[in-house]
Amino acid sequence: MATATAQAPRRLHFPLPPLPYAADALAPVISAETLALHHGKHHRKYVDTMNQLLEKEPLDAQSLEDVVRRAKGKLFNNAAQAWNHHFYWHSLSPRSAEPTAAMRKRIERDFNTYEGFVDKFAAVADGQFGSGWAWLVEKDGRLEVLATANADTPMAHGVRCLLAIDVWEHAYYVDYRNQRERYVQALIEQRLNWEFAEQNLNGG
Repeated sequence: MATATAQAPRRLHFPLPPLPYAADALAPVISAETLALHHGKHHRKYVDTMNQLLEKEPLDAQSLEDVVRRAKGKLFNNAAQAWNHHFYWHSLSPRSAEPTAAMRKRIERDFNTYEGFVDKFAAVADGQFGSGWAWLVEKDGRLEVLATANADTPMAHGVRCLLAIDVWEHAYYVDYRNQRERYVQALIEQRLNWEFAEQNLNGG
């Protein structure tokens, strides 16, 4: 009787996704120099290292999200950072905009006021000790703001991410030196992509 043979995990290779806008599109909040270094060097290094690790130890996964959820150790750190950065670029917009009426209603329901949300998001991003991320997420049917350290991401824990702010020093040091709070405030006031947030909230 013929026996089934186990199939080897599919070889995965992920390209560096392009920025969703021109390198100078976020200026003056984030300079073209910062984007060139952040996307072209840091983000690329995470993607390249992830691909090298996947070559050595193939993982049974179909997507980058699968890799993040299944990986551990060094592979998790690099895959999660690759995913976090791609999400971060889309969390930002060249156009200064306000939340839609529907999104603002959700924000006011869960943070009392839009200003309350802004204060909370800024405080969480500023208060993250060392390297990490600040997130607007939907958890158990409510909007929340939370921080993760280093490469960790709420997505890996089954939480729906809506927006992200990168608070690793390489995200802001060229433009703001050690003044993380100025960078965070400028992003919140001028560069958050509320259309992207609403798409994520609606499962897009």
